[in-house]
Amino acid sequence: MDLLPIEIKVNVEGDAAAALSALGGPHGPMTTRDIWFAEDRIGVAEGRVPLLDAGVILRFRIHGSPDDLTVKLRPCTREQLVGRFSAPFEAQPLTYRIEEDWSGGRRVVAASLVHRHPAGVLSDAVQPGADPVASLDGVQDQFLHACAPAVRLDGLVALGPVRSTRADDVPLEDLEVDLEVWSVTGLDFLEASVRVKPKDEDDIETLTARAERRQRKLQEALRDSGLALSEHPDSKTRRVLTALAGGRETAARPRLP
Repeated sequence: MDLLPIEIKVNVEGDAAAALSALGGPHGPMTTRDIWFAEDRIGVAEGRVPLLDAGVILRFRIHGSPDDLTVKLRPCTREQLVGRFSAPFEAQPLTYRIEEDWSGGRRVVAASLVHRHPAGVLSDAVQPGADPVASLDGVQDQFLHACAPAVRLDGLVALGPVRSTRADDVPLEDLEVDLEVWSVTGLDFLEASVRVKPKDEDDIETLTARAERRQRKLQEALRDSGLALSEHPDSKTRRVLTALAGGRETAARPRLP
């Protein structure tokens, strides 16, 4: 089985804007977008996130250039990724990735199918009363039915917006780091991430050792910049979705562009 790229993520707590400034993010190109998620309406009314608990994430990124709709399975197994979804592919406007997702001591496999749309096209999908699933294309629907057949997608509601501010390839010591601030409902934190790609000569031990060195180097570089690393066990997606589900009445109101 082919080796997977590894995305290493480190969350920074505290003043996210100050952290971004400390790392030099604002001095380069920045992208600001609104992020929405689809979740089970009944579950959300009870403060739960059943879709996320089942390992399925439906994410809308709007007011970017372009917009995009992502269907992600995380965590998943290589065995459940069947048929055409057993290997990555690019077929514009679709991109399908399989990678390892590392955050602290948590290491899981994630598979994501991204469909890019012209800017603003997805805004209607997150309006009150809209069915977010209606925006899935045929390949994304096939992905879910083939690889997560037990997951029900009826009765979903859009949660958001989360304001995302992102800077890619920011120099940090000898690393190039992607930085993203998420702000919503009292949560405000920065995620720093790097990717490690397999080399032709790699085996699993060599790739893992290189990724572990890169993870330590990223953590040390952030600490050397005076930043406090998060020790929270949950991913930023779970933290944000849990906060949005807990504040459903205000969270589901759309933000005007």
